[in-house]
Amino acid sequence: MVDEGGSIVASDNGFLSKLSSPARSALLHEGIDTLPKLSSYTEKEILKLHGVGPASLPTMRTSLEEEGLAFKEK
Repeated sequence: MVDEGGSIVASDNGFLSKLSSPARSALLHEGIDTLPKLSSYTEKEILKLHGVGPASLPTMRTSLEEEGLAFKEK
């Protein structure tokens, strides 16, 4: 989501704001800006994105679980 000033802002409970800037940028570049969209990917697919490392997964997993979602299984 982009605000009036053209800055990218996190939505969906702010899960994007909990991530590092490189991880957030990588997800947004892929069009992953909501938790339901994130849940359509496997952890392995997310880790393949440039800018996303293993340290980001627990934060994403927790955000998904808080909404009753999870990463896609293989």
